[in-house]
Amino acid sequence: MASRNRAREWATRAPLLPALIFLIVVTQLPFVATLVISLFDWNSFRPDRRAFAGLENYKTVLSDASLRESIVTTVLLTASVVIVSVVLGLLLALLLDRKFRGRGLVRTMLIAPFLLVPVASALLWKHALYNPEYGLFNGVLNWLGGPQPEWLTDTPLIAVEASLIWQWTPFMMLILLAGLQSKPLDMVEAARLDGAGNWQIFRFLTLPHLRRYLELGTLLGSIYIVQNFDAVFTMTRGGLDTANLPYTIYETFYNAHEYGLASAAGVVVVIGTIIIATFALRVVSSLFREEASRA
Repeated sequence: MASRNRAREWATRAPLLPALIFLIVVTQLPFVATLVISLFDWNSFRPDRRAFAGLENYKTVLSDASLRESIVTTVLLTASVVIVSVVLGLLLALLLDRKFRGRGLVRTMLIAPFLLVPVASALLWKHALYNPEYGLFNGVLNWLGGPQPEWLTDTPLIAVEASLIWQWTPFMMLILLAGLQSKPLDMVEAARLDGAGNWQIFRFLTLPHLRRYLELGTLLGSIYIVQNFDAVFTMTRGGLDTANLPYTIYETFYNAHEYGLASAAGVVVVIGTIIIATFALRVVSSLFREEASRA
């Protein structure tokens, strides 16, 4: 009986084996190779001097001034983009949760920035909006008689953050809108009958209900922004203190040709991302459990 059950289990799992093998080959083997390379002092300009370095590359990653600055930049970039996009996404979700004429069109237009290719979004902001000669922002300021700032020179990090906020606010809006539409209406009606106002309903009913959705949006957004490379590379090329950790890894690998050091920095990023993803998966599983208990 036990052998029959075991054979049945293998029969149900067998169709998944090709996908599992493909996933291991595509994701895990390159990571193992990166982990091995990170233990070597390996510069492509000096291939004959390659030597085992142990954890020295990781010590350099944690002690090098430029890498530490890129870590600080990554934290600032991630925190500011995620916080602002969550707040704006919540406001837009509250707006779209109401019924009004043209709501479907408005929703489609608000989702559009998230559907753009990241490089295309960065190029749009760099040339169509930030350009000091023909950009939209300076054109409006010129029409109003205002100053003509060099956006990418005067406020480079804020400029990168603004483009990412524009792109990621729709993602937060969609998650929070799904949470708002799953809100139990009977509790809201009961609160209104008891004399609760809109602010009280939002504070004591809506916001606690959205807590898991807010956590999910924050964690998933953080996972992406921590690894963001497109906006920094396209808009500033890492100049003016905008180089985050992924861009610094790119510079270390392709320009300095320090394969071991770049691999160690990449492993650090992966470990940090895995930690964030673990919390995200826990939030997702708790959301499913809550929905199942309601059903």
